[in-house]
Amino acid sequence: MKSKGNMKTTSKGKSEKRVFHNNDECPIRNVVAQIGDKWSVLILFVLIEGPDRFNSLKSRVVGISQRMLTQTLRDLEREGYVNRTVYPEVPVKVEYELTSMGRDLIKPLYQLVSWAETHHDEIKRSRKAYDERS
Repeated sequence: MKSKGNMKTTSKGKSEKRVFHNNDECPIRNVVAQIGDKWSVLILFVLIEGPDRFNSLKSRVVGISQRMLTQTLRDLEREGYVNRTVYPEVPVKVEYELTSMGRDLIKPLYQLVSWAETHHDEIKRSRKAYDERS
């Protein structure tokens, strides 16, 4: 079998269906799932405007709890999308900003967000029609 991205072909040239393994080698489960959570994209888009502090982020991402913001920022830092800088001041000043990789990630995410904005009304109508049928 030859592998073409996630698609595999047999020696006869037939395509097999994709299989998404539950391991570290699957980019969708290992990378996309992290940024596809409820809060990560919103935080990344807030940070595109430049470095920001925790309480400012919390006020700009309406509805996120302190605990969830802390965890999401840690996850984004772990993945390499966000830098956390602690300034030795009294009181301590901490800022979060996008890394180069985080800024690169914003480009395809922006396309997704633009698509969502373009299709938002259509999606809402579809949801309403579905719910009325159920």
